[in-house]
Amino acid sequence: MAQLKLAALDSDDLEVLSAHVQDAVLNVGALRWRAADQRFVAVVNRFVWETTASGRRKRDERRRAALDFAHVTAVRATRLRRDAPDAILSLLAVTFEPAELPAGVVTLHFSGGGAMQLDVECVEATLTDLGPAWAARGRPQHDLSE
Repeated sequence: MAQLKLAALDSDDLEVLSAHVQDAVLNVGALRWRAADQRFVAVVNRFVWETTASGRRKRDERRRAALDFAHVTAVRATRLRRDAPDAILSLLAVTFEPAELPAGVVTLHFSGGGAMQLDVECVEATLTDLGPAWAARGRPQHDLSE
């Protein structure tokens, strides 16, 4: 399968991007804000959901991908151990809460209640696969009773 490259320029686009990073895993140290460039980047190992539902794949896979946000003016972490760069996070969703449009807050929601909030001047994000896929150790499971 070809490598994925998505762009998000509004909240609807961001919902599509969020679906592709659901259940991505990463280390806390892979979250980087480059204040001088107004960029926030996370390198994630995303679960390849796009071929799971279609049945086009014989195995569950993950791919390394870069999640890149532009026009980021501030970053806040909630319930994340920034002092533990090797700690593992599981990304559940990416959302956008508008302020004075086109500005707002993009939130990366992690399992366990952790979050990273990005103040953005506007939504401009990309998700780009960085290499080949590899076999996943298992398919992510969610308790739907919560």
